[in-house]
Amino acid sequence: MASDTDGFEELTLHSEPAFSGNLLRLRIDTVRLPDGGKATREIVQHPGAVAIVPVTADGQLLMVRQWRHPVAKVTLEIPAGTLTPGESPERCAQRELVEEVGYFPGQLDKLTTVLVSPGYSDETIHIFMARQLQHQGRQPHPQADVSWAPDPDENVHLATVPLRKAVALCTQGAIADAKSVAGILLAWERLQGRP
Repeated sequence: MASDTDGFEELTLHSEPAFSGNLLRLRIDTVRLPDGGKATREIVQHPGAVAIVPVTADGQLLMVRQWRHPVAKVTLEIPAGTLTPGESPERCAQRELVEEVGYFPGQLDKLTTVLVSPGYSDETIHIFMARQLQHQGRQPHPQADVSWAPDPDENVHLATVPLRKAVALCTQGAIADAKSVAGILLAWERLQGRP
């Protein structure tokens, strides 16, 4: 029986680091193609991330507005963040939700894991839906870590959007962030009782 990679797999002949930053690394791979030829692949390496669709009991979606420098504009997105070494996606989702919108999820359901852009990056994003949200006021949730606080270089503002409206904003292109579109549409389907 043939495997999924038969006739497709590229063999790495040489790999060279090209850049290493605080978040990303870039490496250049020379590969042998299935037909015997050679090619160069530029690969952005990322530690992985999570994104959370936090839905309140009355059907509101907690989102964040923030400046995104690479595209030079303010975006409307679901809360998200990067995994730290050894951190599970579930724990990262709890942390990012507390840091970005101030709520701890009483219920966290995995929606999917997506490849962000497999043509040039190995980044994966684990997308969750969070419900039974508990505001982190003076008494943080016992499962929350007291050190969880917004990142000092992050300027995010909470935006509350009815989930139905968020779905419409996705289909109209007003929400264009890929992880947000995927998460919102998958959460909507899940809440409508569709698989």
